Amino acid sequence: MKYALFGKRISPACQYCEHGRLSADGETVLCIHCGVCPPYGSCRKFSYDPLKRVPKPPRPLEIYDTQEFSL
Repeated sequence: MKYALFGKRISPACQYCEHGRLSADGETVLCIHCGVCPPYGSCRKFSYDPLKRVPKPPRPLEIYDTQEFSL
């Protein structure tokens, strides 16, 4: 049984496809099936690779005042 790492519905994008590789300029994806593609494009041969997915950055920590911790 497969488990979805980032939810059950993942919109296909060449940026995190198994068959695509990010080009040297970082603006396009080199696909072995379609050639040069935009990062958010997709094709029929899309196969999700969870290791290529970049997680969201963590939220910044809240700044507390020292008076909040004094009795």
